[in-house]
Amino acid sequence: MERPDPTQDPTAADTAPGATAEIEISTLNSLGGIAEAEWDGCACPEAADGGPPVDPFTTWRFLKSLEDSGSVGPGTGWEPHYLLARQGGELIAVAPLYAKGHSQGEYIFDFNWAHAYEQAGGDYYPKLQIAVPFTPATGRRFLVKPGHEAAGMSALIQGAVQIAADNGLSSLHATFCTEGEALAAKAMGLMHRTSQQFHWLNDGYSDFDDFLSNLSSRKRKNIRKERAQAQAFGGEILALTGDALRPEHWDAFWGFYQDTGARKWGTPYLTRAFFDLVQDRMRDDVLLVLALRDGEPVAGALNFIGREALFGRYWGALEHHPCLHFELCYYQAIDAAIARGLKRVEAGAQGEHKLARGYMPSVTHSVHWVADQGFARAIAQYLEAEARAVDEDIEVLTAYGPFRRDRQEEQE
Repeated sequence: MERPDPTQDPTAADTAPGATAEIEISTLNSLGGIAEAEWDGCACPEAADGGPPVDPFTTWRFLKSLEDSGSVGPGTGWEPHYLLARQGGELIAVAPLYAKGHSQGEYIFDFNWAHAYEQAGGDYYPKLQIAVPFTPATGRRFLVKPGHEAAGMSALIQGAVQIAADNGLSSLHATFCTEGEALAAKAMGLMHRTSQQFHWLNDGYSDFDDFLSNLSSRKRKNIRKERAQAQAFGGEILALTGDALRPEHWDAFWGFYQDTGARKWGTPYLTRAFFDLVQDRMRDDVLLVLALRDGEPVAGALNFIGREALFGRYWGALEHHPCLHFELCYYQAIDAAIARGLKRVEAGAQGEHKLARGYMPSVTHSVHWVADQGFARAIAQYLEAEARAVDEDIEVLTAYGPFRRDRQEEQE
């Protein structure tokens, strides 16, 4: 299997039409070393019109909030080394690059790779990861300014491989990238990995009942029953964004997040300070759904708002009420997406239970480079078999989807 030559000068990448200057690669340990507008000119140029970014998670304000809150940095296993590519002094591409001391918070699991590598006598960690920490949401990972696509991506990939090779690191991974990025990276010699999530797709629905009308009778009745059960928990449900959000809302959600994080990961990934920074910097980018009983929040779900999608991220509850999880995380998200005209809801990693609630299987992508060629060949064989299994799983799950048979055939 051919892989990018780590000794190749990354400035040898293709250049944009008419450009002659070499591309210079550098890294930053903090986004404090780059202006927000300069980073976002690569990460979300579409937001220059004043609208929301396609991907809120690669914006300067989100990544800097992770950094400033201590959610990433020393002692976390996520050491920032943001990758920058400049041509003629102009920043043309960036990537959120981290040195990882473990594989926690990635959601594309390589624990078995690490075990095999270390059983063979190697040091799998540290490794390099191009990713948004703790965020299994698809988006561009090679953030290239428009007009520099070929040169920028080539430079970022070759630059990251060079850094890994120069430092004797085992591997480089870019997770939850777009399909286009994955195919371009594969053409450069990286290994392509597929996985799956469950996404709700908006087929131009006018409201929730319009969506339900496209489901089979049994699934439609079940969802209506679940919504009725959830709404009967004895309180009210509020969907808050922007200036409607208050510090006390984040105090409540922090309790929910801690409870869920302690049960799922042992230790929550995000610090309390992160949510204060989100309130300050990103309150227009979030939708916080809270269930209140007697005026006190008892459960909540946090979503981030993109230009085309609503991204469900965290849920938690201090009390158990039947179907409240489904209502806050899935049905309220569908309501919000329809109201905002968004194309889809991405409800995070895993969860086949989402299928019955209208969230269909969707392919996700990542790319990988491994320094040891023998180990890389073994992983490549594993990924081929895994990809076939993912395709088969998606085909089977799609057939069990909740849509009416005529609608199912249209989607297929």
